[in-house]
Amino acid sequence: MWAVGDAYARYMGRWSRPVAEGFVAWLGCGDGLRWLDVGCGTGALTAVVAARCRPSTVVALDRSAAFLASARATVAAPVSWVTADALALPVRDQACDAVVSGLALNFLSTPGAAVAEATRAVRPGGQVAAYVWDYAEGMTLLRRFWDAAVSVDPSAAALDEGHRFPHCRPAELRTLWTGAGLDDVEVVPIEVPTVFADFTDMWEPFLGGQGPAPDYVAALAPAARDRLCAALRGAVAARPDGPIALTARAWAVRGRRP
Repeated sequence: MWAVGDAYARYMGRWSRPVAEGFVAWLGCGDGLRWLDVGCGTGALTAVVAARCRPSTVVALDRSAAFLASARATVAAPVSWVTADALALPVRDQACDAVVSGLALNFLSTPGAAVAEATRAVRPGGQVAAYVWDYAEGMTLLRRFWDAAVSVDPSAAALDEGHRFPHCRPAELRTLWTGAGLDDVEVVPIEVPTVFADFTDMWEPFLGGQGPAPDYVAALAPAARDRLCAALRGAVAARPDGPIALTARAWAVRGRRP
């Protein structure tokens, strides 16, 4: 499903930059560091690191060549873009000062192995950090979407990201980081507003096929899709054509390699 960068940007990418800004501010890293962005997608976090942190080098990698192409087109700073897997980072041991990842951890087959691989790549004293949407509760758009989907199609419960992705809560993230041998592990919330001009502005990005919820919508028959649209509209639209103001919470986690 990760193939159309523009569609992802309209669906979720427009909220990725504000979360990345809050995440990088929280990290508080100094200038001149060597950064590795794992699962960089369309480059929201990469762009913030490049703009705010005065890095020595930035390497950004993703498995999707199409997303990397979108990132190259939108991030003006000098970045090394690499098509690679988070479970086999193409860097030597202790090559980086900071290894980060934004909104990607839950899409990896073995998140624990990915955190261990990031730990291998960072120098002693360096940071390994990431953030993920709070699919279970605080990412309001997706919570409302899946609740509406289940109301018209109970089988959709098996696809609900709040159930499918266990590493979207503080305790689970802390366990991943400590399990990789990282010290001084911290988990904090980052919340940003997600304001839609109207219901159409909210609904149409679900038709782009870029993400689990849009992928589910794409598989529905037209009549089922219409029922879901009506259920979601009823759940979120206070006025037929007015703005819809929600919030999105991410959980950010960091730790240092001893």
